[in-house]
Amino acid sequence: MNLEHLCQQVNTLAKEVGAFIKSQTIAASDVETKSKNSLVTFVDKTAEAKLVARLSELIPDSGFIAEEGTSEKICEVYNWIIDPLDGTTNFIHGVPCFCVSIGLKRNNDLVLGVIYEINLDELFYAWEGSKAYLNGKEIHVTPTPTLEDSLIATGFPYYDYDKQDEYMNLFKDLMRNSRGLRRLGSAAVDLAYVACGRFDAFYEYSLHPWDVAAGAFIVQQAGGKVCDFKGENNYLFGKEIITCNPHIHQELLAKVKLHFNY
Repeated sequence: MNLEHLCQQVNTLAKEVGAFIKSQTIAASDVETKSKNSLVTFVDKTAEAKLVARLSELIPDSGFIAEEGTSEKICEVYNWIIDPLDGTTNFIHGVPCFCVSIGLKRNNDLVLGVIYEINLDELFYAWEGSKAYLNGKEIHVTPTPTLEDSLIATGFPYYDYDKQDEYMNLFKDLMRNSRGLRRLGSAAVDLAYVACGRFDAFYEYSLHPWDVAAGAFIVQQAGGKVCDFKGENNYLFGKEIITCNPHIHQELLAKVKLHFNY
């Protein structure tokens, strides 16, 4: 399989679906609640259906791990991990930070990632063996040497409050010992921004595979480190992720472990 060619096809698809999303307007009556503070609209569902249909054509014998459950087909080798609209709450409220996120897993390994941030027309992508790219230009994580000089992104817990105290203690520690923290409302965009050097690091818990698959892969191809809160590799399904440049990895991981008692 030519992954570079496949990535080009996925890039085109992501931009097409992004154009559909950008063209839509919604009313309050269009918003459904899946669970506490987890929202969905017809735009999410339609976008996912478009992705599933086209991605199935690109790799006929492939399965899906998809946020809106359009397809629950799981295949032995290739499985797409997709979020048709990461940042739905931003989209609903007119906050211009949301994206299409598409990852591809071969057996147990991620081999392709595409994130299209719709509002800025920014396409982040990488495939197995490649560098990472933004709109055709190679990107890298930052060379920032210390946590003190780092700008860090995170996400606030909005339904899983079991680790709220640990999270807030870590937040306060990093607030005092970094250049600042940001919360954009789209984990996939946060990861893309780590890959291209806008953020030095990103961490969050209670995430799903479709939130992180594409972005984690792109960060790695951009030279970054990715792990869970224990420093292990269970970030795809383990609901915890740390991504950062290699220089601050151990320093950030130590703080996370300290406050989460790992």
